Amino acid sequence: MQPAVTVTPAQVPELLLGLATVRPVFLWGAPGIGKSSLVRSFAESLGLECVSLLGTQLAPEDLIGVPQIRGGRSVFCPPEAIARDEPYCLFLDELNAATPDVQKAFYSLILDRRIGSYELPAGSVVIGAGNRATDNALARPVASALVNRLTHVHLRASAQDWLAWAAQNGIHPWITDHLTDRPDHLWSQPPKTEEPFSTPRSWHMLSDALHSFGPALDEETLKVLAHGTLTPAHAVAFCGYAKIVRHSFGIEAIMKGDASWPTRLADRDLLYYLADAFRGRLVKELPARKEHVSPSVRETAHRAKALLVQLAEISVEVAQTVIADDADGLPVLPAWFLVEAARDMPRLVEARR
Repeated sequence: MQPAVTVTPAQVPELLLGLATVRPVFLWGAPGIGKSSLVRSFAESLGLECVSLLGTQLAPEDLIGVPQIRGGRSVFCPPEAIARDEPYCLFLDELNAATPDVQKAFYSLILDRRIGSYELPAGSVVIGAGNRATDNALARPVASALVNRLTHVHLRASAQDWLAWAAQNGIHPWITDHLTDRPDHLWSQPPKTEEPFSTPRSWHMLSDALHSFGPALDEETLKVLAHGTLTPAHAVAFCGYAKIVRHSFGIEAIMKGDASWPTRLADRDLLYYLADAFRGRLVKELPARKEHVSPSVRETAHRAKALLVQLAEISVEVAQTVIADDADGLPVLPAWFLVEAARDMPRLVEARR
């Protein structure tokens, strides 16, 4: 299902309060962006117990129950997890990953709030959640009859929301500080291959690992942890940031001339990180049009070209990332600066082509 409108995690509680209390809701979103925790927090805010059923681990009889003979007639007895006397939040996680038979078994529970003769207590809420087929996750087609029984809410990751949550939940300061500078690294599209990728959940996992190892964590172990939880490019950037924190060494000092680019092969991750920070600084400080260049900006541009030359002497590949186009093939840095770079650094620009 493709979203027409998306919401951030901070918007979800109010939406659920208005929707889930009157109609069943399905929360769509990529893996690891916090769907399950949002539902549990919402249930807690209402004072309801959250009962989770995992669609991938259910068979139809797990919902419908097994028959018993009562008074010469067969009666289906729903499972204890569902048949409760007090109102609760029924959370159907990975609903669209369930088999078609299991999805059918949910129909009456979702629309009529009942299974057989059992009816959900008044005040109960029903919320489903699942990943999209485009997320390269396990997702089966959802029948139109089931789609039409739910109100659909599409969730997107929000660095602002997650950082506000992280500040109150003990997330490691390296992670909160890094993602404050690079909010675009909070989430990445799930890859088509079997490899780690960045999500709020994976950053939380990395935070737990950093706390577990403590100050004795060495650089090699940090690389293992970061590359075991994050998108490869994000892992390299985070390791570079951590090295900066440990060595009090950053792009500000390089821009001012108080420090030089790191030259050791062992510091290549740091070099990539600093180059990325350098690129971000130029995007922020260089105006789009040359006629708007002030004397101070002109000085920055001269310094930037000199730093690019120095960077290219260490690694043309790393230097090229500073002036590279974006994912759509469009220039990121101003055209006038790229023209000057082409004139002063033809070797670097040729490598870019």
